[in-house]
Amino acid sequence: MGQITVEKDLDGIKGLCLITPAVHGDSRGYFMETYSARDMAEAGLDILFVQDNQSMSTKGVLRGLHFQINYPQTKLVRVIKGEVFDVAVDLRPGSATYGRWHGELLSEENKKQFLIPRGFAHGFLVLSDTAEFCYKCDDFYHANDEGGLAWNDPGIGIEWPKLEGKYRGNAKADGYTVDGVPLNISEKDQKWPGINSRKE
Repeated sequence: MGQITVEKDLDGIKGLCLITPAVHGDSRGYFMETYSARDMAEAGLDILFVQDNQSMSTKGVLRGLHFQINYPQTKLVRVIKGEVFDVAVDLRPGSATYGRWHGELLSEENKKQFLIPRGFAHGFLVLSDTAEFCYKCDDFYHANDEGGLAWNDPGIGIEWPKLEGKYRGNAKADGYTVDGVPLNISEKDQKWPGINSRKE
């Protein structure tokens, strides 16, 4: 399959894939192909990506859980600096795994990529001092089309690594820490409801 290996249907959730690129290294450093449409198609992942995004975040930042309502996006995510715990939650109507989540540690060391199909909520927690996060999307971002779920909703039950704190019935960051660093969440992301507020 060329320069990648692909693990499909992670935790039995159809469509979630973990992609590991071949890394060619020597005393000078390394080289790898970060994306090949040919290799992806050979793996049965024939996706037309139209937009690349990149963000930088500091330790304790949690972004999510986000989804596009009317214009859902497939995302191919990776970390080029630092480490994050990246999470996808199945929100596809009629899915046998609706409401289930899967998380992956993505880092500059492991160079793994997480493929998240349309119909999932997505978020990540930064575990390193800083992290640079890159992702491809198969549709453009549409303003005013973003939805979200509470990152700590017990109805989903995500087990965020290194996170300490007690659930108080809402998505506020107060009282939560990551390695002693206060959890840092946008005001918007502290107001999302739980999954039980949605109609499947």
